[in-house]
Amino acid sequence: MKAAWYRRNGTAKDVLEVGEQPTPQPGAGEVRVRMSTSGVNPSDVKSRLRRPLNAGLIVPHSDGAGVIDAVGEGVPEQRIGQRVWLWNAQWQRPLGTACEQVALPAAQAVPLPDNVHFDTAACLGIPALTALQAVHLAGPLQGKTVLVTGAGNAVGHCVTQLAVLQGARVIGTAGSPARQQHARDAGAAHVIDYKQMSVAQGVAGLTNGLGADVVIDMDFSSTAALLPHNILRPHGQLVCYGSNEAGEVAVDFRTLLVNSLRLNFFIVYELLPADRARAIAELDGLLRTNRLRLTVAQSFALDDIAAAHEAVENGSAVGNVVIRLRD
Repeated sequence: MKAAWYRRNGTAKDVLEVGEQPTPQPGAGEVRVRMSTSGVNPSDVKSRLRRPLNAGLIVPHSDGAGVIDAVGEGVPEQRIGQRVWLWNAQWQRPLGTACEQVALPAAQAVPLPDNVHFDTAACLGIPALTALQAVHLAGPLQGKTVLVTGAGNAVGHCVTQLAVLQGARVIGTAGSPARQQHARDAGAAHVIDYKQMSVAQGVAGLTNGLGADVVIDMDFSSTAALLPHNILRPHGQLVCYGSNEAGEVAVDFRTLLVNSLRLNFFIVYELLPADRARAIAELDGLLRTNRLRLTVAQSFALDDIAAAHEAVENGSAVGNVVIRLRD
């Protein structure tokens, strides 16, 4: 089968290769999926750049969609021919979705509603599930003011839609005009251009100095410094799913203590089984009723995977980036 891979960390053009690899066979409890699309996420870029390799060869990407074409022992043969989307395909295992066929545990291939295109389905595993878990942890949000950092990014765009569906007022942050508009399209009532003004001042002006009820955050390394400036009102909660700096982050303890603030962190790869099942069920309902919009900004051929990674890495794509493996 045709696949893309890397054998060492480095830049996309330096380390990504495309060629032939053995076609996988599904083991017990597994399915094999003939891939139509593979989603490229920021975490895939970070993994390629600096995550230590757990095998001699890594086929990247955790997200994707396609059709089951073989099943292993213990999996009903009726699943053959089923349209599916995938999650965690390359989490703690070397072989992800940037290939024509992938074998993985049957539970990680989720039935895809007929009304959902494979391009969209390649954006579900990380962006949509992250957003659903973040909003679940933060909720209920009816009548609350929610600050969404990175509201014009893939996860933030979903978070904004979900919060608005619950009846929240969303204040988003975004840098470029295109991302600001993307956040507004998702339902953000206000968007703060963090490159042009202080986020803390913007939040203060929009909340009469009280702060937001909830912050749903993509970059704790930046947002932690804003907490002493009252972006979050007393007894508020910050839910965080990422940080641009993965090491130590300074947090003002007095601010947390005096204001009784709650900090809640999670990583989408390690959701508890009950949380993942709830999120998948909720996502299925949203997809079937067309209540969640996922934007595919650019699609690339597998031969152009380096360019796809660069589009994610340099932030030029407003929306999700997808590799198309079949028409």
